[in-house]
Amino acid sequence: MNEQHEEHSEHSAAPRPEPDAHHSDDAPDTPAAHAPPDPKPKPEPEPEPEPELASTVEPEPQQDPPGPAKPTAPAGPPGQVHHNNVNQYFYGELNASGAQFGLGTAGSDNARRRAVGRLDAGEADAILAPYVKPACFERAVLALEQDAVVVLVGPPGSGKRSGAVALVDALADGSEYVVLSPGRSLDDLASGKVAFEKGVGYVLLDRTGEDSSQTADFDWRRVRDTVREHDAHLVVTTVHPVDGAVVESVRHVPWHLPDLTAVLRVRLARAGCAEDTVERAAALMPEGCRIAEVAAAAGRIACGGAPEEVWQDYGSSAAQPVREWFLRERTPQEWAEVTTLAFVNGAGYRDFETCQERLEGWVAPAFPEPVTEEEQSAAARRAVDRRLSLSRNALVAVEERKNGALTRTALVFPHPQYRQWALEELWTKRSTPYWNGVRDWLTELVAAQPGLGLQLSVAQGLALLARPAFDEVADNYLHPWAGGTAGPAGQSTATLVLQCMCLDESLAATALGLARGWARSHDPALRSTAAAAFSGALGVRFPTDAVTNLLRLIVRRGGLPVDAAFALAGLVAVLAECGQDTGAVLRPLAYRLRRHRETLTGQPKENVLGAAMTVLRARDARTGRLVCAALLERDARQTTTIGQVWAGVLDNLPRRGRALAALYATLRELPAVSEHPERLAGRFGHALGAALPADDRPPLAGALRQVAARADEAVTDLVEIFLTAVLSTEG
Repeated sequence: MNEQHEEHSEHSAAPRPEPDAHHSDDAPDTPAAHAPPDPKPKPEPEPEPEPELASTVEPEPQQDPPGPAKPTAPAGPPGQVHHNNVNQYFYGELNASGAQFGLGTAGSDNARRRAVGRLDAGEADAILAPYVKPACFERAVLALEQDAVVVLVGPPGSGKRSGAVALVDALADGSEYVVLSPGRSLDDLASGKVAFEKGVGYVLLDRTGEDSSQTADFDWRRVRDTVREHDAHLVVTTVHPVDGAVVESVRHVPWHLPDLTAVLRVRLARAGCAEDTVERAAALMPEGCRIAEVAAAAGRIACGGAPEEVWQDYGSSAAQPVREWFLRERTPQEWAEVTTLAFVNGAGYRDFETCQERLEGWVAPAFPEPVTEEEQSAAARRAVDRRLSLSRNALVAVEERKNGALTRTALVFPHPQYRQWALEELWTKRSTPYWNGVRDWLTELVAAQPGLGLQLSVAQGLALLARPAFDEVADNYLHPWAGGTAGPAGQSTATLVLQCMCLDESLAATALGLARGWARSHDPALRSTAAAAFSGALGVRFPTDAVTNLLRLIVRRGGLPVDAAFALAGLVAVLAECGQDTGAVLRPLAYRLRRHRETLTGQPKENVLGAAMTVLRARDARTGRLVCAALLERDARQTTTIGQVWAGVLDNLPRRGRALAALYATLRELPAVSEHPERLAGRFGHALGAALPADDRPPLAGALRQVAARADEAVTDLVEIFLTAVLSTEG
């Protein structure tokens, strides 16, 4: 399939599969909370195209009554950890209020839109209209013009994404731009797995591939020749060039920030701000701002915010109060207060103090024991009442939160952005023994299966810590937790961290790389966690990668097909919720069913069929309606593909009884999802009829009429309209 068809845009709503997919009873015993972290997972070789055997799929009952069927998940193979309702966390918007990621707060919709696929006109205009070229722009234009490929190298937040789009806009023949997955290898780009089109500009953001320094120049030369051959243009962005490699075939241009004052002026002028407001805002802009912060501040000023107030939240102005707090000598209790607040943000006094007390015990070895009587007396004086100490801490604020008629007290930072700066200061100021205690404290906290609110707060903190200390987060939290050291709650928290990372443009590709590594691991617990991760925000951001990895888990030997099938259904659900393209899942699934109708046999075939049934029976978490029934009304473009998926499962004789019951349930729900169910039934029938072999249509009609024999008149009429359309389809 072409890359531009693979990198599907996603537009869907957030339904989910039936909720009985995972049971915590199947989880193994949880190791001690302070056990040493597992090493990084070792990737295994790519599986063969069609492995012969995977683990079991859900059993097929002998007979199903009419009505919606609920899939169940059997016990998996040894070592598999079922997530206890992990996926329910990710259907719909990820509520990360109070944490700041990427271009704004975590309440933004970064995680609710695709990061790959064709860039529509609105997205391109939003990038290009206020764009200010940095000094390095012309050098990159020249390289792209001569070689058709250029690589932009620079740190996160330096404007590489906008620069890449501006570069292809400057040279591409048309106005089409395609964003490729950051997981694409150089071999993918050179060997035809990406179908470059003439005149189209391609952008590969935050490329994560690990190139061999010995072959880097040769590999890039192949990419360059392929792009040239198709008369296209490709801009790649990355943080680091290939270590120790000299690449002469494709120029790697160091990328720098544009003049941020000019960026601010352009944005404010375009918003119609008065000249004196523009000048005042430019004069007051603090040092240390990132380009995303300048854009966010400009938006607030354009909406009427006073520049002197707005700038307090950005750059060095935002960091200064936090840095000043850390410059003074602090007690172990004060260190614990700020550390607890960084990970347990928004809790009430009792929960917060309980967590803080546990942390103090874990980090105590990091502080020297008082030896002399004078030191002991000083330590006793410092150990004041926790609540009194919190009231004196300038980095701790009390917020009253309304919940209907009730008011709840929550402990937070005075400003949301303080959380990021506090974590960076903690990482810089405290040594390994302290962070060992933090690791053991958080592992214990998560393993105790806290509520979703606390899990989400911990995940937000770890996602923010990943900016200055990614290896710390990956090695001591994500890999061990994803592998089951903190139990099912640890796995779901690791998944939540990836969802939070997706809110940050600079971390989204890193989150994808982690999940892909887990999906290819030998460890079934890691693969199970990866499946859960791909069913949420990560799958919305990178749908092609998510579907590819989930289908691989479905058909490969020992690939946990049940987990992957439920994740695939969950991804359809969340895509529907977000208004993204559910075809990102349905098209590859229909293709797999159609292509392997004759060639795929044995357990892989059963696994694919089981996954298709799970997707077709996925239900919306809010309405309880079948997702695919709602899609027939909401997104008519998917009708043909949905018909093809149905044809694939109905073509399988052992599953036909169950498939007919599910098909009847879909038709029965059409009046609930549409004001014109008859029209929907006819269109659906034509789509299924076109996908079914002609000889299969009459037996289907007879069998479905038997299933619907006891239905009320309205449903019977819909069934007849549907079957008339199926039988009247030509071909």
